[in-house]
Amino acid sequence: MTNEVKEIFSAGSGGNAGAGGAGSAPPAPAALAAKVRTLAPSMTRSMQRVAEAVAADPAGCAALTVTGLAELTGTSEATVVRTARLLGYPGYRDLRLALAGLAAQQQSGRAPAVTADIAVDDPIADVVTKLAYDEQQTLADTAAGLDTVQLGAAVTALATARRIDIYGVGASSLVGMDLAQKLLRIGLIAHAHTDPHLAVTNAVQLRSGDVAIAITHSGSTGDVIEPLRVAFDHGATTVAITGRPDGAVSQYADHILTTSTARESELRPAAMSSRTSQLLVVDCLFIGVMQRTYETAAPALAASYEALAHRHSPRSSNR
Repeated sequence: MTNEVKEIFSAGSGGNAGAGGAGSAPPAPAALAAKVRTLAPSMTRSMQRVAEAVAADPAGCAALTVTGLAELTGTSEATVVRTARLLGYPGYRDLRLALAGLAAQQQSGRAPAVTADIAVDDPIADVVTKLAYDEQQTLADTAAGLDTVQLGAAVTALATARRIDIYGVGASSLVGMDLAQKLLRIGLIAHAHTDPHLAVTNAVQLRSGDVAIAITHSGSTGDVIEPLRVAFDHGATTVAITGRPDGAVSQYADHILTTSTARESELRPAAMSSRTSQLLVVDCLFIGVMQRTYETAAPALAASYEALAHRHSPRSSNR
C-alpha cells in the first residue's frame, strides 16, 4: 500500500468523513447505490469508474483488496480510497463491509428492478407503472442518503427561528412555497421568495436567530445562491436543500440536506424528479418542527383548519 493511501486511511479513521458533514455516520449498505447515483456526476472520471464498479457488483468488489479494486477499475489505490471517503465511509475497509451487506441484501430474492425509461409510444398504463417506480426509487434514494444529523440541526434552527426566508426558482420555488405555507400554519413566520431581487433585499434584514433556506437541485443557481450568501454574511443560520452537496451553494450553507439526483430523460425532465425528493425533505423538516413545537404548533394548526372549515362545507341555500 502506498504512503499516500496510508495517509488517507489515517485521515479517515476519525472525525468528519465524506460529504455528509460533521457528526455524520457512514451510510448503511442500502444507501450505497443511492450515494453513487447522487455523487457520481460530480466525481472525476476515475472515481466514477470505482463508484460504478462497486454499485454494479457489490459482491465481487467486496472480495477485493484496495489494490485489486484499483486494478479492476484501471485507477490507483488512492483514487479507490478517496472514492470510499466521498461516498461517506471513513476508509476502504468500511466500504467493503457495506458492499458485503448490500450483496447479502441483493441475494435475498428481491425482485428485479423495473426500468423507468419512457418511450414516446409507451401505452399510458406503462407510463403509470414506470413513473410510479421512478418516484418510489427517488424517494428511497433520498431517504437513504439524507443525513439525519444535519436534518436534526436544521429542524432545531427552524423551531426557534424569529423569521424564516426560503429561496427557490422554477420548480424549486413551488417546493419553497409548500414549505412556507406549512410553517405558517403552525404559527411560524415564513416567507417564500421567488423574485431574486426581493430575495436579496429581504436577506439583508436577516440576522442571528433567523433561518434562510435555499432550494436548488443543481447547487449552482445564482438567483438562489446570492440571497443565501447575503443571509449567511448577516449571521442567519443557512440551510441548503440540493442534489449537489459539493455545489457552490454549499459554501454558504451551515446545514446541507442532499436530495436524490434521479436520471433525467427526454420525457421526464430533471425538475420532476428533483421536486419529488425536495418535497420529501420539506415534509421531514415540517414534521420535525411540528414535533419540537407541538404545544404551540398543534393549536395553531387546529385554528387554521377551523378558519377554513366553512369553505369545505356545502353552502346552505338562502331560498
